Amino acid sequence: MNSFKKIALGLVAAMTLGTIVATPASANTVSVAVTTKAVAADTGSAIAPLTVNVPFDNVISDTATTTSEVLTLTATVPSGTPVTFAVTGNSKLLTTLTPAPTTASGVTSLTVTPASTEAVAYLYTTSTAASAVTVSVLGASTTLYVKGIAGPAFNVALSVPASGHIGGVVTASATVTDIFGNPKAIAPTFTAINATAGAVETSTVTTGLFTSKITLPATGGSAAIGASITAPTAVPTLATAVTSASAIVSVVDLAASLAAEKAASAKALADAKALADAAALKAAADLVTANAEIAKLKAEAVTAKAASDKAMADAAAAHAAALAKAKADNDVAMKSLKDAFNSLAKKWNKKNPKAKVTLVK
Repeated sequence: MNSFKKIALGLVAAMTLGTIVATPASANTVSVAVTTKAVAADTGSAIAPLTVNVPFDNVISDTATTTSEVLTLTATVPSGTPVTFAVTGNSKLLTTLTPAPTTASGVTSLTVTPASTEAVAYLYTTSTAASAVTVSVLGASTTLYVKGIAGPAFNVALSVPASGHIGGVVTASATVTDIFGNPKAIAPTFTAINATAGAVETSTVTTGLFTSKITLPATGGSAAIGASITAPTAVPTLATAVTSASAIVSVVDLAASLAAEKAASAKALADAKALADAAALKAAADLVTANAEIAKLKAEAVTAKAASDKAMADAAAAHAAALAKAKADNDVAMKSLKDAFNSLAKKWNKKNPKAKVTLVK
């Protein structure tokens, strides 16, 4: 088994039924051969993945008369040793190509126990983005990378500005993809009604992106812009092709529109200022009224205090006068009583010199 783990990775690519071979740095790998009737370009590394056509017709085949949509993975192992194949991304694995499978078929992981020394699995992908396939056996593994080659142009999408200046130029953008949404470098045809479409320009940055300069008419109104591609072979079991798209551009006098917007903005500001001024005037009037009411209340409070102070002073004076009168009346009454007592006492003392009483002072 140790000698088995030292088997180097073998990969071989050829135009038809060929093989690609490469030797990995790690000894803990499993020998895997990759064959295809299509061009399996590059080394299968993350930087240079193997390539295979996507099954745009929904029939995954590897016949001599059809461009291959399959990579055949063959792991060489001791007879009867289970081999596990596992993929990530938009790739799928198959155990057989008979009968011809569709894109509804396939799994992301399977284990094959060969009767001989070769364990075989078939791989297909629907994406031009790279995905990985790892082949594992008894602690040894090898990982290869693969990406799809986009199918025929199937969908077109269009984007244009909502409006443009009379006599001006706007840019229409269109994206072209295959049936799986992979970008496709097939230029669409741009058309225009009540405008003129310029030459198609291909993006140097984004695959499947195309633009056209649209010259708008010298008068206001609208312009209809379209983008279309050649109708592909129908694939009713997958999707309906979108071969054309259209949009409307409003053609306006931007200067007049700007002036109108400025006028509307100025009116809105004037209206807002008028409302603010009216509110400020009302607030000022309300403040004057409030201040007058406060002054009135203050005056009434002063008057009320003066009246209260006078009432208290009058009450105090009346009380003092009543006390003085009561005291005077009491003094008169007391003097009368004293005088009466002293008069009687004098008469008593005269008649009873030995039993005199003291006069009241």
